[in-house]
Amino acid sequence: QVQLVESGGGLVQPGGSLRLSCAASGSIYSTYFMDWYRQAPGKQRELVASIANDATTHYADSAKGRFTITRDSAKNTVYLQMNSLKPEDTAVYTCALLTGGRTYWGQGTQVTVSS
Repeated sequence: QVQLVESGGGLVQPGGSLRLSCAASGSIYSTYFMDWYRQAPGKQRELVASIANDATTHYADSAKGRFTITRDSAKNTVYLQMNSLKPEDTAVYTCALLTGGRTYWGQGTQVTVSS
């Protein structure tokens, strides 16, 4: 069984920064992807950023140049550094781990960008 625990959400002013963390525990295969998704009210969930076990990264167009996904393999933790935040970044951010043919989800953390 795999558990994901997120932290780091909150309220931030436009132009500000936040760093989200997602700590994974349990049986994680050597091959995996860790993703950050977000879902705003009334909108579909979208993939924001992804990082593979080989450190390959992928970003949504809306995140490129502003968000950075990194990982600490020793801690089984993935981070999402979000800079230059905009009101349209307001959403519930959820991390997901794809490993061993299964997908595991965190509980989500609210990010609100507002003045």
